[in-house]
Amino acid sequence: MPWNRLVSQPQTRWTAATGPDSDVVLSSRVRLARNLEDFPFPHRMNERQARELIRQVEAGIREINLMGICPPVELYRLADTPYLDRQVLVEKHLISRELAQDARGRAVAISEDEAVSIMINEEDHLRIQVLAPGLDLYSAWELGSKVDDALEAKLPYAFHKTRGYLTACPTNVGTGLRASVMVHLPALVMTNQAGRLFNTLGQFGLAIRGYFGEGTEPIGNIYQISNQITLGRSEEEILDHLQSVVQQVIGHERRAREHLARQMKAQLEDRVGRAYGILTGARILSSEEAMRLLSDVRLGVEMGILKGVAARTLNELMIACRPAFLQKLAGRELSPFERDLRRAALIRERLAA
Repeated sequence: MPWNRLVSQPQTRWTAATGPDSDVVLSSRVRLARNLEDFPFPHRMNERQARELIRQVEAGIREINLMGICPPVELYRLADTPYLDRQVLVEKHLISRELAQDARGRAVAISEDEAVSIMINEEDHLRIQVLAPGLDLYSAWELGSKVDDALEAKLPYAFHKTRGYLTACPTNVGTGLRASVMVHLPALVMTNQAGRLFNTLGQFGLAIRGYFGEGTEPIGNIYQISNQITLGRSEEEILDHLQSVVQQVIGHERRAREHLARQMKAQLEDRVGRAYGILTGARILSSEEAMRLLSDVRLGVEMGILKGVAARTLNELMIACRPAFLQKLAGRELSPFERDLRRAALIRERLAA
């Protein structure tokens, strides 16, 4: 896929809103941490070693494409890309903030449908990521495992017979698997049940994080739930555990929505109507306010209160209204006030369409 197309469209795999339980779960992600045995970890590498590792990974990318595992994968050296473009990929959840920050000796390989992205020389040599819409951890794992096998056929992984895959951070040693789901939980937040639920998740060995993962805050009532343990459990056990707990979270959110519909119907309809009215009429919108209002409208759509608005459109707007994406569309750096003006105009136009 041409780079400019990749960073100029808000549509991506997870925004499709077509997966299982997509009324609550926006996306499922599987990420595998892998390292090559003949190179030091990225934080100990020099630029020559980093470039050589990227060159060797290209052979693995060719293997993926020859096997036809997924739509064609293309490798991009990030040193050749503008900082703003890299931030757009962060906003689309295709790369991490850490990878975008320092492009020297780093690269990313992304499939044409944007389901697969392979971060190169981030914390580990390889971070193989697969995204799927809705609660679809197993299909994401199946694809990620095939990509992993194709790369391992060409690259000598650092592997210990008792400890498993070796990683830069000890918390990833073992399977190297991090699985997560991005969930929309407005009803649990509105009924003040979210905090208690999140405490319970910690007792189950799961982490609750913000919209962009570790170290970030939730935006628009969107959270990420992921496993914390990678050692001592098989990949299937990790996925089964996360899937089971997330299904319980989905049940709690749906019951909270039913409670709102029974006990606070007028207030809920008013909240959704006000949010839609502001989004379709406002001339100035901050990023935080836009995400909060989009959350309310999405809740209204999923509960049948608001007709004629597609969940996919709302998912895409969550990307399109972010700061980097707005500036990419404008073709220049924008002041915060200019972004607020363009954000409001973009949302008005998309919802009117």
